[in-house]
Amino acid sequence: MDEIERLSTIEELRRLMARYVYNADHQRWDELAALFTPEGTFTPHNGDGTVVRHMRGRQEIASSIPASVGPEAVLVHHLFSDEIDIESAVSARGVWAMEDLIKRPARTDDNGNAQFTEMHGFGHYRARFTRADGEWKIAELVLTRLRMDLTY
Repeated sequence: MDEIERLSTIEELRRLMARYVYNADHQRWDELAALFTPEGTFTPHNGDGTVVRHMRGRQEIASSIPASVGPEAVLVHHLFSDEIDIESAVSARGVWAMEDLIKRPARTDDNGNAQFTEMHGFGHYRARFTRADGEWKIAELVLTRLRMDLTY
C-alpha cells in the first residue's frame, strides 16, 4: 500500500467513525448497526473498567443500545485525537479519544433503583476494522472510560 492509499484509508476510517457518532446522536440505531460487520461486536465499559454489556451482531447492537439509553434520551458524542494503524489492505485498528453526554428523564431499573438522568463521560473508542466488498466496517468496538460524571 503506497502513502496515498494509506492516507485515503485513514480518512475513510475517520469518516466511518464520524458516521457512527452521528447515527448515535440522532438515534438511528439500524444505520449505526449497519456500520458493523454482520458479526461485529460492541463492548462498552463503566468507569471502573467493568463491562456494561457485550453485544454481538448488528441486530443485538441495534436493539441493545436504545434499550440502555432510553427513548427520550438526548445524546451528544465527540471524537478527538485519533491514532489509526493500517495493518493490511483489509485490516486496520484505531483509537479515538471521546467525550459523550446523555440527558434523559428520571427512570428506574427493573429493581426500582434510580438511574442517572445526566451522564458526562470521557474515554476512548478502540476499534478494529475490516474491509469486505470494497467497504470498511467495524469488526470490533470497545469503549473504555476514564471518567463518568453522573447526576441522579
